[in-house]
Amino acid sequence: MNLAVVVLAAGKSTRFKSVVPKILHPLGERPMLHYTLTLAEALASEPPVVVVGPETEAEVRAWAGDRARLVVQQERLGTGHAMLQTAPLLQGQAEQLLVLYGDMPLLREATLRTLLQRQRAADATLTILTVQRDNPCGFGRIVRDAAGHVQAIVEDIEASPEIQAIRELNTGIYTFAADFLWAALPQIQPSPRKGEYYLTDLVALAAATGREIATYCVPDATEGLGINTRVDLAVAEAVLRQRINEQWMLAGVTLLDPATTYIGPEVTIGTDTVIYPNTHLRGRTTIGEQCQIGPNAIVDACVIGNRCRVLASVLEQAVMEDDSNIGPFSHLRKGAHLGRGAHVGNFGEMKNSTLGPGSKMGHFSYLGDAEVGPDVNIGAGTITCNYDGVRKHRTVIEEGVFIGSDTMLVAPVHVGVGAKTAAGAVVTHDVPPHTLVMGVPARVRRTLEEPPPPPDEQSDPTIT
Repeated sequence: MNLAVVVLAAGKSTRFKSVVPKILHPLGERPMLHYTLTLAEALASEPPVVVVGPETEAEVRAWAGDRARLVVQQERLGTGHAMLQTAPLLQGQAEQLLVLYGDMPLLREATLRTLLQRQRAADATLTILTVQRDNPCGFGRIVRDAAGHVQAIVEDIEASPEIQAIRELNTGIYTFAADFLWAALPQIQPSPRKGEYYLTDLVALAAATGREIATYCVPDATEGLGINTRVDLAVAEAVLRQRINEQWMLAGVTLLDPATTYIGPEVTIGTDTVIYPNTHLRGRTTIGEQCQIGPNAIVDACVIGNRCRVLASVLEQAVMEDDSNIGPFSHLRKGAHLGRGAHVGNFGEMKNSTLGPGSKMGHFSYLGDAEVGPDVNIGAGTITCNYDGVRKHRTVIEEGVFIGSDTMLVAPVHVGVGAKTAAGAVVTHDVPPHTLVMGVPARVRRTLEEPPPPPDEQSDPTIT
């Protein structure tokens, strides 16, 4: 059947106490509305119709773009009235309509597919997604007759003591046969209390005319959670985190303390990696196999290879190749790149720099806009002075260089292969290969012996 999806999201969200529309508040690193739109995109061929209020239209439109078709509910006269605003777009365009909400981000695609299948199997006029829960959380009760047929939905505020004992609750998620919906919507009467028009009244209208009403009770009651306050938002965040953590543990990743492990929805992790407590993995982060991440690590939008170690450090848009390690208390900023087997110790910082394979930066050092070759030793307290107050400049350190403690490398500067700087040197000019420089400013003191050629070259008579 041709399906259209309507997302009701025109509430004022006054309990959120925010200038940001509630449905655009971040949940699991994404705006809350993202989750509902993703479901709609998976189920229907056309973008969903999202009903918004006039004061949130511009912000929602700017964020959603072509992911949604927006309809503005100028007067908030209830869910039935909101649905009626979509008629010019949808009437005659679909045989079946699914009603979702912008503030119910925990629904699963499988749940909605089951709901739709239930409607089709029963040839029902409408199908209601329900939950069983002791705390009604303001949801209406599903009222059935002696034979178990749905007769009505009674709102929590209007429920008698007898109806309050009912534990099957209406989530507000429905599928409708389109011909019934468009014919019945104008028949809804305003509520006595608020004068609003509610979709729940369609249940009684369908029952009164003998139409088939089906239900599907979702086993996981958390899927029916609506976000009305920031307390609800925190609950939803915990549910999403638990789902993600369980997914990775089942995939072969060890989380020593899932309750204090925060993994974003776009993160990927290889098998036999261990995530230690109080670790935050964010953005499009990729972590290889057999790594150790944490404790107390923050990794945001990074690529980490196999067998890497990150201890109590912050990494942002950085790359760590296989067998490299960092920490504790160090910082890889945007553009930092550790080559295979490279090491950054405690209180080191890198920005837009490469530390070559096998190179080591032990502690209390800063590399900014630097290219460091393989097998280089960066002594404690080394700093690349990359900014002259106007422009950034690069430092190049070639293979096998030894940088003494407290060396200042005033960029732009180039240190040649196998060179050394003495402790406390201030390097303001290029350093020739295989030389020792020292002093302020640093000057060449002597030439260093070049290392002997590899054994295979020593025995080759063709080499001169």
